[in-house]
Amino acid sequence: MTNRAILLPADEVGEQATPVAVRGTVVRTKWAHSLLTFLAVFGPGLIVMVADNDAGAVSTYTQTGAQYGTRLLWLILLLLPVTYFIQEMVVRLGIATGQGHAAMIYQRFGKWWGLFSLVDLELVNFLTLVTEFAAIDLALTQLGVDPRWGVPAVAFGLILIAVTGSYRRWERSVVFLCLLDLAWFLIAWKVHPAAGQLVQSALTPGLPAGGLTANLVFLMVAVVGTTVAPWQLFFQQSCIADKRLRFADIPWARLDTLVGACITISVAVCMLLVGNASLAHGFQFADPARMAADLGTIGGPLLKNLILLLMINAAVLGTSAISLSSAWAYGEVRRWPHSLQLPPGKALGFYTVYLLSVAAAAAIVLIPRAPLQLIILGVQVLAGVMLPSAIIFLQLLLNDKELLGPFANKRWNNIINWTIIAVLFALSLVLAAQVAAPNLFPAASGAH
Repeated sequence: MTNRAILLPADEVGEQATPVAVRGTVVRTKWAHSLLTFLAVFGPGLIVMVADNDAGAVSTYTQTGAQYGTRLLWLILLLLPVTYFIQEMVVRLGIATGQGHAAMIYQRFGKWWGLFSLVDLELVNFLTLVTEFAAIDLALTQLGVDPRWGVPAVAFGLILIAVTGSYRRWERSVVFLCLLDLAWFLIAWKVHPAAGQLVQSALTPGLPAGGLTANLVFLMVAVVGTTVAPWQLFFQQSCIADKRLRFADIPWARLDTLVGACITISVAVCMLLVGNASLAHGFQFADPARMAADLGTIGGPLLKNLILLLMINAAVLGTSAISLSSAWAYGEVRRWPHSLQLPPGKALGFYTVYLLSVAAAAAIVLIPRAPLQLIILGVQVLAGVMLPSAIIFLQLLLNDKELLGPFANKRWNNIINWTIIAVLFALSLVLAAQVAAPNLFPAASGAH
């Protein structure tokens, strides 16, 4: 018997193409039906993962490679299942409730905890936005573009992307930017180390020469903080609610998230290898833009400019996603209209939060002589410290069988998730101990 499914064009079902039993495109094979269904669901998982390889990630991963070579490759690879398991919970919660993460915390845990999580999110998000524009500033300077003109131009472009009044148009634009990120593979291929070195670093967890130093602890927490960030939980759940995915879409949303996680970690490894190339040639790391200029003296201006443009692309992706997570969360809590499906006139508060977030972060970066690289790395550490509390709310919500029914966490989910939370708390405590007692760890000498 021939399998048939019918898909409506996106604009006839509120910007979401899903199988419905009405007129439309006839699909005659099961394979074609599955592919078109996946493409209809595809987007939120890829965007949330790839956008997490933002300017802070470029800085953190390249600095890790520039200081420690490939010795921490195992840590980045270990974060692949962590990122997937955390965001897969978000998929189930978003589809089951049809609401964003901020709204669910307010409903289930009360106003006080809701306000606590919202303030945490908005603070970390805004500081992270500053890092995105800091990276744009650094990259534009190396490209010979005056940041006083370039940074406001990028901010204006980011605002235009979001105010089209169409979720689908925004999603297509951002997916295109996500695919540009694949150019990191080309750069890594040009600078890759010996295969034996990569295999050894990936399969044999250990610390670089010099042991557990204050600098190493700081950087490891930054790696975790930039790979799994609190804004991701809020962004993907709101994105799924805005796209109006259904229970039948869960398998495809999971696949979307898995594909995004694999791309993100693979690109992170490529960034690490670029930093490792800088170390191998004896360059002193200051920031990724300076690193690009240094590598350009060896690989030519094309290599330099490609790294700088990808740095800007990463910052644009991060800024778009993070600003929207702030706007969605605030709109949910205030019960404002908060959807990319709506034109600005019908969701004024939602778009105003987005606009102010982008504009204020861009303005701060233009302050003369701001310590941009220190800001970038420090915010990743702050995100790592705040992450455990955000995940605990998610974990408790996912064990609410009244809310999720058969899609609530299974026993094995809880074992994995509580283990992840315990490790993240341990890292946060180690960082707090380092700050409170700077002499707790040896000096960073010999860490290279």
